[in-house]
Amino acid sequence: MRKMLAAAVSRVLSGVPQKPTSRVLVASCNYSKDVTFEIKKCDLYRLEEGPPVATVLTREDGLKYYKAMQTIRRMELKADQLYKQKFIRGFCHLCDGQEACCVGLEAGINPTDHVITSYRAHGFCYTRGLSVRSILAELTGRRGGCAKGKGGSMHMYSKNFYGGNGIVGAQAPLGAGIALACKYKGNDEIALTVYGDGAANQGQIFEAYNMAALWKLPCIFICENNLYAMGTAIGRAAASTDYYKRGNFIPGLRVDGMDILCVREATKFAADYCRSGKGPIVMEMQTYRYHGHSMSDPGVSYRTREEIHSVRSKSDPVMLLKDRMVNNKLASIEELKEIDVEVRKEIDDAAQFATTDPEPPLEEIGHHIYSSGPPFEVRGANPWIKFKSIS
Repeated sequence: MRKMLAAAVSRVLSGVPQKPTSRVLVASCNYSKDVTFEIKKCDLYRLEEGPPVATVLTREDGLKYYKAMQTIRRMELKADQLYKQKFIRGFCHLCDGQEACCVGLEAGINPTDHVITSYRAHGFCYTRGLSVRSILAELTGRRGGCAKGKGGSMHMYSKNFYGGNGIVGAQAPLGAGIALACKYKGNDEIALTVYGDGAANQGQIFEAYNMAALWKLPCIFICENNLYAMGTAIGRAAASTDYYKRGNFIPGLRVDGMDILCVREATKFAADYCRSGKGPIVMEMQTYRYHGHSMSDPGVSYRTREEIHSVRSKSDPVMLLKDRMVNNKLASIEELKEIDVEVRKEIDDAAQFATTDPEPPLEEIGHHIYSSGPPFEVRGANPWIKFKSIS
């Protein structure tokens, strides 16, 4: 590597035309095409066997996962900055630290499958196909946002992605309904219903479990256990913190949610289980959020800074994937730094758009109530004010 860099410098000094150094580095490295990694065994409930304890990571997939997780990480940090600059107002729940969950889940299902989640949704928005520009513009309430500036942080949608739901636990029965539609249509699709450890104590979660089991719906109920329900530690709010066993009559598994490969393989296993007609399954992902519950929560009144630093230094999902790839010659540090530079530029460009794009005009307040159909009038604040609704 040093000889190659010295040769490149020599060509620059001598005026010999050359390709960019980064491309030379990438082309000259003898990368591995794929590597087999051991992964942590999942805890099982009412299952005779679970996901594999070893999996193959290809160079192509590794680079894709790394870029996706870095993009989500940088996007959330930029959202933090925009919120503090008052470009973003209202509720804003960030998911930095939990990137392996949304990226790993997406890696284990098909684009035609369905996902619904809680209000901590920015990462899922990205993995489901929304651009960083449309996400940040939605956060700042601009016309170029994915919901035309009307939804904000908790209400973003894309194809086969149903939000972002502001009511704690409300997505669980909705997810069961999406799974019912999948079964009714017989299209071999499944629904991923994601909720937090706080919502896991909601009665509607158990009602959704019951109906899904009764009708054998193809639904994966996924608990993102980040250890704190708002500011309350799970041990103070839940009589049992084995969330993967909460289905009682529904099988479950507990996964290392900080390891993208663990999440991917567990998701594949759960997806195959649901597609086989066996009914629902519960999956608990043990993860951690670096920010507080929302931007109004400093996140250090109920946990120590040392705890947060410890997780960052030992279990950070981006760092774990990076170390695996570099140590096993799936990528070089220089190549990953290139990706970091690309990601930062994409985020900065998106932030520039999100702060300069115009806000939606008042006349459009009634638009897009329905996805299709003829225009109709919507009453305003009093009977004399009318707004036109266009699909």
